[in-house]
Amino acid sequence: MSERFVLEAGHERERVDKALARLLAPTSRATIQRWIAEGRVHVHGSACRPRDVVGAGAIIEVERGPELTSEAEPDAGVPFEVVFEDAHLIVVNKPAGVVVHPARGHRRGTLVSGLLSRPGFSIAPADARDRDGKLRPGIVHRIDKDTSGLLMVAKDAATREGLKCQLAEHSVSRVYRAITVGVPRAGRIETAYGRNPRSRLRFTSRLEHGKRAVTDVAVLEPLCGGLAALVECRLETGRTHQIRVHLSERAGAPLLADALYGAPLAEPSLRQVSEALGRHALHALTLGFVHPVTGERLHFESELPADLGGALAALRALRPRR
Repeated sequence: MSERFVLEAGHERERVDKALARLLAPTSRATIQRWIAEGRVHVHGSACRPRDVVGAGAIIEVERGPELTSEAEPDAGVPFEVVFEDAHLIVVNKPAGVVVHPARGHRRGTLVSGLLSRPGFSIAPADARDRDGKLRPGIVHRIDKDTSGLLMVAKDAATREGLKCQLAEHSVSRVYRAITVGVPRAGRIETAYGRNPRSRLRFTSRLEHGKRAVTDVAVLEPLCGGLAALVECRLETGRTHQIRVHLSERAGAPLLADALYGAPLAEPSLRQVSEALGRHALHALTLGFVHPVTGERLHFESELPADLGGALAALRALRPRR
């Protein structure tokens, strides 16, 4: 069944996809563009394009299309802890070693596969603006495979759009604990950011132009005479590898055991702790946001996992060589 809209007198001229995004809120503009491409939207009885302009008196008819659903396969064996869940969203504590969503080289055993095995995620919404959206339904932000900690995931399209809006406005509170090699320079780091032109696997802040990236760094505890440190990082933006890059390139102290952005360790005892840890020392400790549906302010905390706790204890016990 189609829906019919007549734009009122005084309606300013604008693109048809933009007009429908308001009329059909909270349906995303990308979803509307998909419906237009599928021939589901007509203006004055004729098919249209997203960029076509409409104004007062325009008659728009819309036949809603089906939700995109995930192509990821359910897997009840994926480990993660549920910290909070209701009908609209779920907050999980992801262990290190679990990839958030399917990608090249990681098609199975991801967090998305684990979520899809739970009630409420069997027909999960995908983001039409994301070309790989059907592989990561409900995912609004990510943490690296070897980063542990808190992650929020939407169960429906309206909640997904609400959470993404908060992320875009930088109103989501995200605090990380890290162990660094050396003691970083504390303070606010604000840089341009993007892919490293010399390596597609790496990102860099050493660019004249790029996306804005902001990290606030605080030193909580120098360790073993300054060979290492326990650090707090607060994210304003959330670029891929952002904390890892900012600590390494701007604060002068890469994450312990970071194979991508770290450097060889000269101190044998520090190298031993790094090798025993086996993954970069980063944990998403706290997560705070406003529930897009209820309006409630939510705040969650996650303790350091056993492997990072063990590394921290080992470093506190070390005595630097004189």
